[in-house]
Amino acid sequence: MRLSAVSERRIKDGGMEAVMFRNRAIQGFVIVLLCLLALAGRYAWLQVVKYEEYASRSESNRVRLQPVAPARGLIHDRNGVLLAENRPAFRLELVPERVDDLDRVLAELDQRVQLDEMDLEKFRQAYGNARRYQPVPLKFRLSELEIARLAIDQHRFPAVQVTPYQSRHYVYGPMYAHLIGYVGRIDEADQARLDRGRYAGSTHVGKTGLERNYEDMLHGAAGLERVETHANGRPLRVLSSTPPEPGQHLFLTIDHRLQEAAIRAFEGQSGAAIAIDPRNGEVLAMVSLPSFDANLFVSGISRGNYAALLESPYRPLFNRAVQGGYEPGSTLKPHMVLMGLELGLRRPGDTVLSTGQFRLPGHPQVYRDWRSGGHGRADARRAIAESVNTYFYQLAVDAGIDRMSDYMADFGFGRPTGLDLLGEGEGVLPSRDWKRAQLNQPWYLGETVIAGIGQGYWVTTMPQLARATAILASGGRDPQLHLLRAVASGVDAPERMHDAGPVGQVPVQDRAHWQLVVDAMTDVVHGASGTARAVGADSPYTIAGKTGTAQRVSRREGRSPQDLAQHLRHQALFVGFAPAEDPRIAIAVVVEGGGSGSRTAAPLARRILDGWWQLQPPQP
Repeated sequence: MRLSAVSERRIKDGGMEAVMFRNRAIQGFVIVLLCLLALAGRYAWLQVVKYEEYASRSESNRVRLQPVAPARGLIHDRNGVLLAENRPAFRLELVPERVDDLDRVLAELDQRVQLDEMDLEKFRQAYGNARRYQPVPLKFRLSELEIARLAIDQHRFPAVQVTPYQSRHYVYGPMYAHLIGYVGRIDEADQARLDRGRYAGSTHVGKTGLERNYEDMLHGAAGLERVETHANGRPLRVLSSTPPEPGQHLFLTIDHRLQEAAIRAFEGQSGAAIAIDPRNGEVLAMVSLPSFDANLFVSGISRGNYAALLESPYRPLFNRAVQGGYEPGSTLKPHMVLMGLELGLRRPGDTVLSTGQFRLPGHPQVYRDWRSGGHGRADARRAIAESVNTYFYQLAVDAGIDRMSDYMADFGFGRPTGLDLLGEGEGVLPSRDWKRAQLNQPWYLGETVIAGIGQGYWVTTMPQLARATAILASGGRDPQLHLLRAVASGVDAPERMHDAGPVGQVPVQDRAHWQLVVDAMTDVVHGASGTARAVGADSPYTIAGKTGTAQRVSRREGRSPQDLAQHLRHQALFVGFAPAEDPRIAIAVVVEGGGSGSRTAAPLARRILDGWWQLQPPQP
């Protein structure tokens, strides 16, 4: 009875139940209201406060900013002959942010596209330094079959894309490898010095030659595309674009026809030649042989090919025309005669007796003439024509090394010419100060003697010899050697980069002295006893020149240079200009191991000059 009464009271207590229900309803309403307020606040935070940030993220998931590499400028010769061009090609790229397992992706790609060690090595180096969204090239110049294989399995490689690009191609391969140089893949060292914004999307940069020297002109500036993509990152359409700025086209001073003639003239021999216009310093031809195919380096040279080039005893990678250093030998003698005349150490009619041997008073050392028994009495003109060593031995002693080095410095010896190619050698202009600085030794009189015939410590480069010869040809005007003649942007007409004026003047005391030297150099080729008379007999134009032979081994052993191994033979040199009465071309030639300037270098130079002569318009 007691339990029933209690239960009955509870059931019948309606007021309490109403209060409890109302309290719970209020609590529930407050909780729901708080949740709604929190949801509304969060919505306002996302849609109002953070709108720009999340809109930008959403847009970036849908739209990708893609850099567009500019077209590299073309390179032509002076007449418009195309030397370096761009050819359409395709490359394989990976986007790092879409790669889940790099090793697996590379292994699967290797089954469809042949990847060599060089490709993988360069890719991993670039992959480690690239931004996550930036495509990294894996393989260049894909074949049509490789592109087809990748297209079939495209769904399996969301990180992979095949991208069209323009591949550099050198039309004449080895002919201009040392001059134009080549482009190569951008490496870690390049990334440190290049402007990332300007080179966005670019994979190659000039490495050597004019490609490197005029990189700023040739490259241009990158463009930008806004590309809409789907969920897998594949492009759907281009929304907008800023076109890239293409590089400028270069027109060189080189005449392709003369370049071909110069290479043919060497007939497989090792050496270098440079031909310039003495009136304005334009380089008409520049050859370094043997050479190599620059196209091998564009997409990355294989280890085998690179090893073959490095191990070749003929050093095809070495640029003899710019970096090679050679004793000038007797090619220096016209400058020595001019020095003696201009400084008043000699008069044109002064003679020296050549007996075949020259000795300094009180010294046992014998300095020989090249002709056994000597040349007899020789004045300045004959000394040049017949290359009489004794004349120059005595002249060097009378001048002294200090006056000699000072005078030769006016002709540009001992310093780069300023040719617009990187890596030009300085050579060595022997002097008392140079020897003290380099060897910490005093200068000896016997060293002055052999310096007078262009040997001993002397080292010259082909540009230096060509420039010094051009100064003789022009009567003292010092031209600035250059390879760039004009530039053009797009379809615009080429704009000249250099005027025809000289950049300096060698002091001239008496024009008659200069004319005597020119006449003597003409005797070298056309005179009855000139050292190069064999090449001038049937020439339709007049050549002024000088042969030179730089010894590698002593003649005291009585052996002919032709009896020696090739690498022990003397260097054969020739310098000259034509026509002698109105010089329009100056030339410097060296044949490594040629043995004799008169027998090897002079005929070679004649073939080059004949090639130039054939290009000249008919005389009225």
